[in-house]
Amino acid sequence: MFVGERMSHPIISVSPETPIHDALVMFKKEHIRRAPVIKDGKLVGIVSEGDLMNASPSPVTSLSVWEMNYLLSKVTVKQVMSKKVVTIDENTPIEEVARIMADSKFGGVPITRSGKVVGIITETDLFKIFLELMGARTKGIRVTAVVDDQAGQLAKITKAIADAGGNFISFGQFSGDDPGTKVLTFKVAGIKKDDVKQVLEKYVNKFWDVRQS
Repeated sequence: MFVGERMSHPIISVSPETPIHDALVMFKKEHIRRAPVIKDGKLVGIVSEGDLMNASPSPVTSLSVWEMNYLLSKVTVKQVMSKKVVTIDENTPIEEVARIMADSKFGGVPITRSGKVVGIITETDLFKIFLELMGARTKGIRVTAVVDDQAGQLAKITKAIADAGGNFISFGQFSGDDPGTKVLTFKVAGIKKDDVKQVLEKYVNKFWDVRQS
């Protein structure tokens, strides 16, 4: 899966000359929290809702509402935006984008095609992918178990489930506390909860959790 398949598009952008009040209104209307800043078709920055809010007057200010409105009308996006923007090509694998965002603490990254911004990927987009990956919206038996990290172990587990009439809805593998083990979290349908534990007991070191989900 590439980021271009899951990015938010068409792109919602702002001009660097946009007053921050107008940008905040647009953010609220479009239900977004960040947007690329585009000038003459080129990316010149990125601005977040936090950037805009931090530039707004404090609720305890002594300024009158007229004074505040006047000052706000003078502050534009270019004065609060981040000018150093990391972009990602649309053909980048989604897990690589997630790594970059997590390591750099980015809430969103513009996506490009041949150097032109065509979309944006955000934390919300990644959460939706995670929900789908883990089968969060599909009912089934959810299993979390510790297994030995050795060749062929996963094949034995999937075959045992299939032979018992089960069908995998989702499957995830995570590092265990012990370097020689893995933690599996998966969801299956077509098989009862007790039967799952029975068919897997000789392949699993420990069941952390087995539940109807």
